[in-house]
Amino acid sequence: MLFVVSLLPIVIYLAVIYKIDHFALVSMKRLVLLVLGGMIAALVCFGLFRLMEGFLSDNQSDVVHPVMEEIIKAIPLLVLAWRKKIAFFIDSVICGAAVGGGFSILENLLYLTQGREMAIGTGLFRGLEVALIHMGCSAIIAAGLMAAVRQMERVRSRLEIKWSDVATTVFLLVAALAMHVGHNAFHFNPLLQFIFVFGILGGLLAWTYLYDVDMTHRWLDKGLDKQLGLLNAIEGGQLINTSTGAFLKSIKDLFPPEVYYDIICYVGLHAELSVTAKARFMLREVGMDVPMEKEEKELNLSKFVELKELEKNIGKSATMTIAPIVKFYPADIQAFNNLRDECLAK
Repeated sequence: MLFVVSLLPIVIYLAVIYKIDHFALVSMKRLVLLVLGGMIAALVCFGLFRLMEGFLSDNQSDVVHPVMEEIIKAIPLLVLAWRKKIAFFIDSVICGAAVGGGFSILENLLYLTQGREMAIGTGLFRGLEVALIHMGCSAIIAAGLMAAVRQMERVRSRLEIKWSDVATTVFLLVAALAMHVGHNAFHFNPLLQFIFVFGILGGLLAWTYLYDVDMTHRWLDKGLDKQLGLLNAIEGGQLINTSTGAFLKSIKDLFPPEVYYDIICYVGLHAELSVTAKARFMLREVGMDVPMEKEEKELNLSKFVELKELEKNIGKSATMTIAPIVKFYPADIQAFNNLRDECLAK
């Protein structure tokens, strides 16, 4: 009974967080794998801590252990962020909470299997607090890693990086570590400690959410307007009068005529698919998930195939050259993947 009670808060947390994913950005399969990854991370930490016994004092352990836990928990999150699988705030919350939840599950099981006695109420409260600190810190670190990858993509695309965004990324990563270290190092009334942790983590997550909402709206509004303008210019034969057209003209002499023609086709096709993907995203955001017709799905899939062929034809050098005008941020990749999955669905 004690096992069930101590794990119940974690299961509730995971269920609630998964239900707030209105856009179905994280599949159940990935969620389960992340929970298992968190459990493996807990097992690794448990082994490392056993090996380190006798080398650290209690005070040193209160600092070293939480830092090691967060670093090891961050490994699967870093892999997802690097592969552009975490693109929005909700992704980071769900993925980070899943890893932290898996870690909490095994940590509680190991705690109980060591023969430590506790009352039912204590087990429930401990499960609640442990789940909160691990899931909350992992969610914040996932958001920080997501932001770091965004900035690396801007560097790759030779775009300006705002120092405020860099400061935000560093703050998120440091704040999560400091929160976990403070939780382990400073012990006072359990109820007050829980309220303090809940308040700080809730505030950090709310602030991160508002920051990401602003970033998402900028990605949607400015990006969509610019790409719609580009498509209208292409259809009206006015591409040369746009900033994209000026950039393409500046690189004309760098490539053979046939490659240059494919580059122009690639830019136009990317803009078409990007507009469609963002439009579908916006429909889901307002709760109007209108099913696509079979013909529309087939047309979009044929465009994806053509885009891949054009990318192969123009080569890596041309792809890197046009990176400033053909941007593939993590959010763009996620939107493209969602559109492709929607078109492949029966």
